[in-house]
Amino acid sequence: MAKMDEKERLLAITAYEAPLWHAGVRVGGVDEVGRGPLAGPVLAACVILPPEPLIEGITDSKKISPKKRERLSEQILKQAIGVGFGLADEATIDRINIRQATLCAMRDAVLAAKAAHVLVDAETVPAEVAQTRLVHGDALSYLIGAASIVAKVRRDAMMTALDAQYPQYGFARNKGYGTAEHIAAIRKYGLCPCHRRSFTAHLLAP
Repeated sequence: MAKMDEKERLLAITAYEAPLWHAGVRVGGVDEVGRGPLAGPVLAACVILPPEPLIEGITDSKKISPKKRERLSEQILKQAIGVGFGLADEATIDRINIRQATLCAMRDAVLAAKAAHVLVDAETVPAEVAQTRLVHGDALSYLIGAASIVAKVRRDAMMTALDAQYPQYGFARNKGYGTAEHIAAIRKYGLCPCHRRSFTAHLLAP
């Protein structure tokens, strides 16, 4: 019964992909991770998967445990026929603002994957490619969900690496988000190079 339920769920979340697959279009899903953190980059992924076989368990990355995300990310990357990543670092975020930096990262991911049509979570990518904008797309679309998973796993790995350089901030635990522990560390130690100044200046104000 559970297997049948998962098949039905996959059928529902491939409703946007199905007609494009049927038409032979190279369709990808696009999502980003890292808009809200006080530190680290914003990272986007574009994932192109074939219509068969469908990977069970793909959904919004926020609804999946870290261990399952890593397993799914590995499976997605192995099966993908196209993958692109785009990244905007802290300096870029501070210079052009987080939304514009996110759009730049999405554009770079789409161009790297060479998609002909993209399904995008809540945004319009500044690229000359056909696209469908879906609010809450990471829960509604199979390909956007896949993109959210690989983006999350890659950015988490980057933040874990930064934790080795700057252990006082607990990046391996908070991934740069503004937890109480992270904010207390900023007030105690100040900012490190990977902090977003535009997000953190108020925390250092007297």
